[in-house]
Amino acid sequence: MKETNLQTGTYTFGEPPDEIELESGRRFGPIRLYYETYGKLNAAKSNVIYVCHALTGNAHLTGRYPGEETSSGWWVEAIGPGKPFDTDKYFIVASNCLGGCSGSTGPNSINPATDKPYGPDFPAITIRDIVNAKYRLLRDHLGIEKVSCITGGSIGGMQVLQWAVDYPDFVAAIMPIAATDALTAQAIAFNKVGRQAIMADPNWSGGDYYDTMPELQGLALARMVAHITYLSEEGMHHKFGREHTNIDKWHEFDEQFQVESYLDHQGEKFIKVRKFDANSYIYLSRAMDWYDLSRGYGTLEDALARIKARVFMMSFTSDWLFPAERMAQMAQILEAQGKNVVYHEIRSAYGHDAFLVEYDKINPYFRAFLNSLEL
Repeated sequence: MKETNLQTGTYTFGEPPDEIELESGRRFGPIRLYYETYGKLNAAKSNVIYVCHALTGNAHLTGRYPGEETSSGWWVEAIGPGKPFDTDKYFIVASNCLGGCSGSTGPNSINPATDKPYGPDFPAITIRDIVNAKYRLLRDHLGIEKVSCITGGSIGGMQVLQWAVDYPDFVAAIMPIAATDALTAQAIAFNKVGRQAIMADPNWSGGDYYDTMPELQGLALARMVAHITYLSEEGMHHKFGREHTNIDKWHEFDEQFQVESYLDHQGEKFIKVRKFDANSYIYLSRAMDWYDLSRGYGTLEDALARIKARVFMMSFTSDWLFPAERMAQMAQILEAQGKNVVYHEIRSAYGHDAFLVEYDKINPYFRAFLNSLEL
């Protein structure tokens, strides 16, 4: 079996007095980004694809770490030798987000001024701040002058759109998937409930919990709420229906429907196995809320007019968290502006999670578009 040539690295920048200026106006640094690469960079540095992960994702897309027998990663079905994102052809880069908890600087990182984790003293960040940091990684550290394609789903897709608008000459093509130009009020409301669940947990301690590192049940609850938004009613009906885990005890409060058991499992896995940082969840979900592609440019039309890249957009019919009509609207605007854009709306019962599940449907579209790029 061919390997993906997985390599890992870190890049630190913004050391005082050269901190970066965040969108809020606050100066912040140093910033450390953890990243992974797959494949090989060609001599012209023209085969770069950058992948942006989703809210609780990370930089590990595919490949085997030392000691692993099989490849792992959240996009292993799309990336690798012979797959649409072919690591024999492309040099693929991914990094953990600023504000995250998987190797890049975030609330759980050590504040050099105090020698303690930043916790609630970590600055507010936006999608633009996240993109600006990743731009520094590609340009200043890896020496990339132009990226062949940038892709990602969900909050990753938000980043993709921000890249194309803020750095139009740096990106040759973009593939935002299950994304939007701004969250709906409903999506913001669900994020609010998730954050409130974390903050209401007494062990959260105002965000200053790193001395004890408790397993926060509020974070588990936030994850359960989020999972509901990632699925669709149709998908949940087919997967769980009204089935019980033990029908003989249907009248007992401890007895569960299968969907309840599923949510319990997802919440517990998040805090016991993944051990995602609660403060990172708060900061990144808030960055999603604040995201508005038009901010700083006037209207959405004005923002999209800045895009010079070829555009591939994909949404899913049952995604009510990032509704397909929002992506379709952007595609229509771009088409009216004479941009090179293709839009695919995929019929799926998997809701927002479809881009992580429906590979039989989406991979042929990925392959066709990527094969059309000039490297």
